[in-house]
Amino acid sequence: MRKQKYIKKNMISNSIFFEEIRGLITTARSTVVKDVDYIQVYTYFEIGRRIVEQEQRGEKRAKYGKMLIKELAMKLTMEFGDGFSKRNLEYMRKFYLTYPDRAGQIAQTLSAQFEKRQMLFGKLQKTQTSPAQLFQYKIMSCKFTLSWSHYVFLVGIDNISERSFYEIEAVAQNWSLRELKRQFNSSLYERLALSRGKKEVRKLSKKGQLVEKPHDLLKNPYVLEFLGLKEGSKYSESDLESAIIDKIEEFLLELGKGFLFESRQKRFTFDEDHFFVDLVFYNRLLRCYVLIDLKIGELTHQNLGQMQMYVNYFDRFIKRPEENPTIGIILCRKKTDALVEITLPKDANVHAKEYRLYLPSKDELRRKLLDWTS
Repeated sequence: MRKQKYIKKNMISNSIFFEEIRGLITTARSTVVKDVDYIQVYTYFEIGRRIVEQEQRGEKRAKYGKMLIKELAMKLTMEFGDGFSKRNLEYMRKFYLTYPDRAGQIAQTLSAQFEKRQMLFGKLQKTQTSPAQLFQYKIMSCKFTLSWSHYVFLVGIDNISERSFYEIEAVAQNWSLRELKRQFNSSLYERLALSRGKKEVRKLSKKGQLVEKPHDLLKNPYVLEFLGLKEGSKYSESDLESAIIDKIEEFLLELGKGFLFESRQKRFTFDEDHFFVDLVFYNRLLRCYVLIDLKIGELTHQNLGQMQMYVNYFDRFIKRPEENPTIGIILCRKKTDALVEITLPKDANVHAKEYRLYLPSKDELRRKLLDWTS
């Protein structure tokens, strides 16, 4: 008898739950906002939240949760189409579980909005808020500013700091999903972290990549897999340069924030001798020139001395007084840190960095980062 009552109670509860979800989707589809992505993301977050809360009200068994999602998927698909499959509902559930704190942020923002609204209309005057208006308020206060496809990818990143970094950067740099995946697959977070001090690593997950000083531009290593050059194959420095020019958009993305391309093989003359800088860029955030020299072999002290000369020339004859000192970067296949340290003065604005023609192993870089920060 008790079992029958429990089943009946559960059926009533689930029926109310399905109607709530149905109402949520219907309201979302009838709401007009500036960006349709906000509607979709917030609606899916709310569906995920309600699935989790419904599971907590029911039996504390995984079997109940699977049954609930399966039944919900069947009903919603019949009425609204394939966007509410079992797999997609599981993503929505995971989405909420990944960002549960956002629910509290939305509630706080809403509370502040309604308080402000009451002050505007007078505390004694009662103001009616329709479900559509309430839904629109929630969307406006939503802390999600990427597309649903972006968040499906982000919830698959287990490391909280890494996930936060990629979300911040995707918003700030307006990355497409393809660009987000490329930066993740090239281990951007690990490479930036390994080129920074231990205290600065924590800032990556809270503020993303801040470009405030020359060192902030650097990565370890640079990844140029998009050039299509094969590791171990024969190619010249001219081939490498041409491949970069052909893929300049991807190369600028790899360089990072604020880079503008100026020229290749920039010639300058000194004491009747001609010199050529492989690639010249300008960084608008640091307001300085960035010179890049390409070396396909192992770095030598002559390479370092040559780049120091290029930097000195630009600082003395090219840059304006209001601009910051020129930065020199040598991209090479292999370097020895001891050689760089003994050749360059400590305050030199010249940096030697290795490049790779293939995507690095994320596991290997994660282990290096873990060993380095522990």
